[in-house]
Amino acid sequence: MRVLGVDPGLTRCGVGVVEGVPGRPLAMLGVGVVRTPVDAELGDRLVAVEQGIEAWLDEHRPEYVAVERVFSQHNVRTVMGTAQASAVAMLCAARRGIPVALHTPSEVKAAVTGSGRADKAQVGAMVTRLLRLSAPPKPADAADALALAICHIWRAPAQNRLRQAAAQNRLQQAVARHAAAQAAQAPQAAPTPQAARAPQAPRAAHATQATKGRTT
Repeated sequence: MRVLGVDPGLTRCGVGVVEGVPGRPLAMLGVGVVRTPVDAELGDRLVAVEQGIEAWLDEHRPEYVAVERVFSQHNVRTVMGTAQASAVAMLCAARRGIPVALHTPSEVKAAVTGSGRADKAQVGAMVTRLLRLSAPPKPADAADALALAICHIWRAPAQNRLRQAAAQNRLQQAVARHAAAQAAQAPQAAPTPQAARAPQAPRAAHATQATKGRTT
């Protein structure tokens, strides 16, 4: 599995590509940062982010794209820029038909370090260890992008099983509802002629016996 991790941001958008499967050593195929000038217009900065991510998609051809899920922060301006860069990354992937997964920062930290409250230094150290690098990637945005890719590789099989189980459950419920609706709409069967005449048989026999008695 080859995953492009994207740590979204307008000034620095971290990108990193990791390849591997759960339970086996992982390999880093590339890591870097897409930068945009702070004094540029917003539209131009978003175009720069798009072009940068497109270049990484062209070069590495990932099977999945993992993007950090944006959450509310005190600095509204910062979170807006992060959300906009995140949307650009998802757009680039969706345009190519590449599945996109969103992971929260705590999910990534827990997957990589074992603690959802780990700091950036701990995340960088574990990324360095897991990918057998000589030094932590710089800046921290690049290390976070690699951590996102690692998180998705390790979590994807479990997530796929959960989605398959949920889909199977929805299918079974739909089949049950359809069967119930069909049963409710089906007309009740009319009684057969034999069943309709059956209750009159004893009266007919009694009448015959009475006639015989009068004849005698």
